[in-house]
Amino acid sequence: MKPFETPRALEADEIPAIVDQFAVAAKNAEMAGFDGVEIHGANGYLLDQFTRDGSNRRTDEYGGSVENRCRFPLAVTDAVVGVWGADRVGYRVSPFQPYNDMADSDPLATFSYLATELAKRDLLYLHTVELGSPAYDGAGPHPLFHALRGIWPNLLIANGGYDRTKADAVIASGAADMVSFAVKYLANPDLPERLLRAGPLNDPDRPTFYGGTAKGYTDYPFLGADA
Repeated sequence: MKPFETPRALEADEIPAIVDQFAVAAKNAEMAGFDGVEIHGANGYLLDQFTRDGSNRRTDEYGGSVENRCRFPLAVTDAVVGVWGADRVGYRVSPFQPYNDMADSDPLATFSYLATELAKRDLLYLHTVELGSPAYDGAGPHPLFHALRGIWPNLLIANGGYDRTKADAVIASGAADMVSFAVKYLANPDLPERLLRAGPLNDPDRPTFYGGTAKGYTDYPFLGADA
């Protein structure tokens, strides 16, 4: 982590240039040979800051109503789709994730609206982080996830501390089409192989996450490395 200046709200006339930057990034990813891109509208980053009313205190056309708060994220989505096409673009949300002091007074209304608008654009998938809600115990999809399932017509990806058994169960139930892994993947570079073989998992070394050195990044052993 490095020191940073106290951020300020973007001026409304600065926002179109930020949208263009997302389009440039999408084009760079295409030129680099990516198969597609995911728009990061989660975890307290810029698009999430606009979407949730706990952080968006604007009084212009980008703040206040849910329609206004989603205006910038949807403009970014349109710009990225303009580069890739909707069938190569996904969108990630974290309705309850409190990281970076994020909050929303009505996550169901906010993210139902956003999902409805994203569905109109026929994106490839919606990726939903369930962690952070006091109502989520890790036993199954969060109730909001069920609401999004009813709105979202394409692939729906769940994320929320799943293991192999829970992931298989949520997919079998039809509540999700796919499950993504985060912490388990950080600690297990060969996670697909371990899941297929029901192998043991490395313990995650959380203090080293995103630490900037090889420790906790490239030093986790592969399955069978000792042998």
